[in-house]
Amino acid sequence: MSPFTGSAARTAHWEHLRVEIAEGVATVTLARPEKLNALTFGAYADLRDLLAELSRERAVRALVLSGEGRGFCSGGDVDEIIGATLSMDTAQLLDFNRMTGQVVRAVRECPFPVIAAVHGVAAGAGAVLALASDFRVADPSARFAFLFTRVGLSGGDMGAAYLLPRVVGLGHATRLLMLGDPVRATEAERIGLISELAEEGHTDEAAQSLARRLAGGPALAYAQTKALLTAELDMPLATAIELDASTQALLMNGEDYAEFHAAFTEKRPPKWQGR
Repeated sequence: MSPFTGSAARTAHWEHLRVEIAEGVATVTLARPEKLNALTFGAYADLRDLLAELSRERAVRALVLSGEGRGFCSGGDVDEIIGATLSMDTAQLLDFNRMTGQVVRAVRECPFPVIAAVHGVAAGAGAVLALASDFRVADPSARFAFLFTRVGLSGGDMGAAYLLPRVVGLGHATRLLMLGDPVRATEAERIGLISELAEEGHTDEAAQSLARRLAGGPALAYAQTKALLTAELDMPLATAIELDASTQALLMNGEDYAEFHAAFTEKRPPKWQGR
């Protein structure tokens, strides 16, 4: 995402999210606990726009996405979204579905790692938000459910049919997207859907610990690694190797690469600048 903002000013208050930034870590909390953090039209738009703003500012080095209350996110709000879409025409429905996809693209394309801290339910769009994140730190109470076929829609929503096979393999992805059955934390860990199984009740703490580790590391190297992981999913090997070579040549001209050598020579920890 481009750092050039034009005349856009930073948003001081997000209506549908709680946002805190400290020491390079942004903590974004879905805060509708009475509705299991079900997403509204406004929540989707806020997530899309927030990620774009944070990407332009370049002050955030890691982001934790969490949910308040009993669960991470129960998906789209049945009353406010599903009910409303029944009265939309095709053009309006296309606009809505494109917007939800833009949220996933923003998660994948932002230049910092995104960590989903999942406890309780992560269903529908909530499961896809976790899936799109770079890391999924889960409580033993976590359960993931890709429920789209359960409401008569394609399981390939918001990029799920693209992302899930690449995370858990085609066989598991077919089962999860077609049947919509919930996957509990132990199975999710077994099939590779979660990155870390936290101790019960300590998911947020584990996610914040990982975020601080990432925020204290070589931010530019992380950003380029994330970009390559996404870009190379569909590339031939020769093209990917050439892109890797170009990226490494650029980073070898960077300050962090020289800082590593200086720190190694002086027998001290590197002081990463993200440049």
